Amino acid sequence: MSGHEVSIFEPYRFVLGEKITIIGGPRRGDWEVTGFNEKKVQLRCPVTQKVVEWDRFCFFVKKLTEVPWPGHHSE
Repeated sequence: MSGHEVSIFEPYRFVLGEKITIIGGPRRGDWEVTGFNEKKVQLRCPVTQKVVEWDRFCFFVKKLTEVPWPGHHSE
């Protein structure tokens, strides 16, 4: 049996009031966490103040510090 490279994904543990940036996909952009439970997450756009609620979908990739927020992010 030989070893393999494996990608590990873990559901993200949201924190109330946390500022997040989603890169890519239809939900991309800057958001503030305004609520969550085991099935849903509620986010607010810091520019338009629009609040949305979606099924939980985020997985942790990396955490950056000293990043302008809200800002323009693309990858």
